[in-house]
Amino acid sequence: MSLFNQFAPTMLLGIPLIPVAMLFPWLLLPASPAQWKHNRFQTFQNWFLMTFLKQLLLPLNTPAHKWAFLFASLMVFLLTMNLLGLLPYTFTPTTQLSINLGLAVPLWLMTVLVGLRNQLTHSLAHFLPEGTPTPLIPALILIETISLFIRPLALGVRLTANLTAGHLLIHLISSAVPAIFFLSPTASLMTFVVLTLLMTLELMVAMIQAYVFVLLLSLYLQENT
Repeated sequence: MSLFNQFAPTMLLGIPLIPVAMLFPWLLLPASPAQWKHNRFQTFQNWFLMTFLKQLLLPLNTPAHKWAFLFASLMVFLLTMNLLGLLPYTFTPTTQLSINLGLAVPLWLMTVLVGLRNQLTHSLAHFLPEGTPTPLIPALILIETISLFIRPLALGVRLTANLTAGHLLIHLISSAVPAIFFLSPTASLMTFVVLTLLMTLELMVAMIQAYVFVLLLSLYLQENT
């Protein structure tokens, strides 16, 4: 089997399971009815969201605070998918570039449209820094335009590449543990220790990449509000 078969969309009876993998995390975070009292999980969930939003919205202008609910939902969505994808016999939708671009492009476009609607002159001024020599004006406008349109691609590729690389390393090292056990139990044990450390690293990467995705979107929004 190819190492990349684990990233192929999973099918069951001809039905793609990507929608199931994307919707399942929300079942783990049910809305609390009015008769529920605050339990430990709900208290931790509220503390996490409030701390995250406080750190994320602190440098943003007041008009950007309207995006708080969207940022919180996106953070929880990416975080749960990344973490659940590390479990055995699961599929990680965020290893698919098409899905990540489907999240990055509309959200990036919304930040650009907000800037064009609210502060058109300031948004267009980003394409040409003040005091630019006349011969460099066409080149700078072209470079700034390319850097603007490459942002959603960078968002999607960064998330895909980091998660894909981690999954590949885990797959390779986990396959090596039983393969070399009969040749050298000591080397197999050392490989298992490396695998355990790599799993810890991948847990942190799954959380950090979800935060970085939302953080970069907030920075793009900050430039346009």
